[in-house]
Amino acid sequence: MAAAPPFVIEGLGKSFGSVRAVHDLSFRVEPGRVTGFLGPNGSGKTTTLRMLLGLVRPTEGRALVGDRPYAEHPVPGALVGAALEATGFHPGRTGLGHLEVYAAQVGADRARAREVLGMVGMSEAAGRKVGGYSLGMRQRLGLATALLADPPALVLDEPVNGLDPEGIVWLRQFLRHLAEQGRTVLVSSHVLGEVQHTVDDVVIIKAGQLVHASSLSGLAELADQVTRVVAPDAEAFARLAADRGWSTHPVAGRGGTPGVGADVVGASAAEVGAACFAVGLELHQLATRGTDLEDVFFRLTGHAADPTVGEGAA
Repeated sequence: MAAAPPFVIEGLGKSFGSVRAVHDLSFRVEPGRVTGFLGPNGSGKTTTLRMLLGLVRPTEGRALVGDRPYAEHPVPGALVGAALEATGFHPGRTGLGHLEVYAAQVGADRARAREVLGMVGMSEAAGRKVGGYSLGMRQRLGLATALLADPPALVLDEPVNGLDPEGIVWLRQFLRHLAEQGRTVLVSSHVLGEVQHTVDDVVIIKAGQLVHASSLSGLAELADQVTRVVAPDAEAFARLAADRGWSTHPVAGRGGTPGVGADVVGASAAEVGAACFAVGLELHQLATRGTDLEDVFFRLTGHAADPTVGEGAA
């Protein structure tokens, strides 16, 4: 196996007419680690992956595999194995037949095709037509296709879709094994819970823009620093938050509680309280909330949250 390249995204942007799908996106994916590329459906994940793989031309910026764009490598398919969807199969071909079509393009042979089918637990389905495969089986076949050339880097778009719980556990262990071999592994998902036991690093986007990039443990640190605030002067609190560089997310108020509520991510209740006291800002509620990683993910991506969480419930 060749040395694994990093993936380098620099100021990447893509517009489709008046619609800006990706804007000024920058992050890095390192070898030997599983990186989760996360965001709600429609946040620009697949468009970004397609730009990385040379399938879509960026409007601005660049996406590199190592030191150059994917298409400029001599045999790009042998360097990066990719599975972007579980529907791009000819229904009349067998699983083995599908792999044999792609094997020739990356310098693999029939023996390797059978080998990767075994690696993904599909040996018994090798002679069955793909049209009769379940979604989970097609996901495994897509992964087998990505592994044909024994590539040092992998890009997988929503690989958990269609897998049963046993399949999810298997995939988690398999991806960890690939990363431990030194490969670069980039996995997209719209649900953090699907991949949080698999990934080392997370890159989170919303509306085509980066909202967070760190190790998984770095994201976990945010889970310990979410402060619920209710202030009668919402505009004054918003100005203070902006001055302090706090990330805030509005929350629905509860009956009988005057003022406007917000969750402050990355600041303790003591820090928020001291700052408000220093400028004479009245508060009606100030409390540290109990949160988990998915709660932080939802707030970073703008998902609505249950207003009762953390107010006597956490």
